[in-house]
Amino acid sequence: MKPAESLAETLVAWQKVHGRNHLPWQNTRDPYRVWLSEIMLQQTQVSTVLAYYAKFLENFPTVADLAAAPQDKVMGLWSGLGYYSRARNLHQCAKEVVSRFGGEFPSTAEDLITLPGIGRSTAAAVASFCFSERVAIMDGNVKRVLTRVWGFADDLSVAKNEKVLWQMAQEALPTRQLQTAMPRYSQAIMDLGATVCLPRKPHCAECPVQTQCKAYAVGEPEKFPVKTRKLKRSSEVLWLFLAHNARGEVWLEKRPASGIWASLYSLPVFDSEEAMRAALTPSLQKASAAGALNWDVLPVFKHVLTHKDLHCHVVKLKAVKGAPVLSEGAWWSEKEWTALGLPQPVRHLLSSSL
Repeated sequence: MKPAESLAETLVAWQKVHGRNHLPWQNTRDPYRVWLSEIMLQQTQVSTVLAYYAKFLENFPTVADLAAAPQDKVMGLWSGLGYYSRARNLHQCAKEVVSRFGGEFPSTAEDLITLPGIGRSTAAAVASFCFSERVAIMDGNVKRVLTRVWGFADDLSVAKNEKVLWQMAQEALPTRQLQTAMPRYSQAIMDLGATVCLPRKPHCAECPVQTQCKAYAVGEPEKFPVKTRKLKRSSEVLWLFLAHNARGEVWLEKRPASGIWASLYSLPVFDSEEAMRAALTPSLQKASAAGALNWDVLPVFKHVLTHKDLHCHVVKLKAVKGAPVLSEGAWWSEKEWTALGLPQPVRHLLSSSL
């Protein structure tokens, strides 16, 4: 038996007994459900995804239902899950599945990867889980497992090295009984990385491929995978305008389709307090110049994004009910804004400051 075949068969056998089989997107070959879970699970923990997954399926039981939904409803249901480009791509992908493929997900990774928001690994996950295609997935858990088992020490921040790992992963896939082996193998290698082959303090004594693992053999599993290039972080100062009225309504505007918090509803955002004052309606500008506005500057807080720190200043103003405060936006009641797609820090501000 070849080593690669041994690895695949060992993992398939292990998954039947020790793998995760209880999650709602498992034990199904419905590509809509698998795809939805794969998108939600990007950069997000299983425990967080569970409630959102159920909520989406309740509102959009099929890909056609999702495609037909207004974007605001999709973004509202996604609100709090973060990485909102996923939600925009999710909605667009559903539309293209309907328009290009008649409402049925294509069965090959090659076709799936042409859809918005579906990268190589996500395409492979849907194709292997739902259609038993012999194609390798490569999320963070899989990279960790494979680099440790093979002692793959090349820097994965270098594209050519990651390409080599992809090829090795492809060659290690099952070669027999693919109809059942491919979904089981794909689940197994993800489960192993999520529950046993952890980034720190891996449970090597519980690992089914411990005897094959070169990283374990040299006693240094935590050194893999090797990735030296670090993300460059930046910072940005934002001024948020929290205008509310006597009826408890807040002034919100819809963000542009690109840039920070794209397509979400938000408190108006400015670069400075001066820019904020300049954008007020003429009557409020006049009141501001006369010092007649109840204008409170709240404590600065920091909101951490993947690549950027946002230093947020908040100006709170109580305005006359019904009167506009800016040229863009509208008043929204609490019942209305709680259903909107809002950035997490804005939702927190509204919940805690009104």
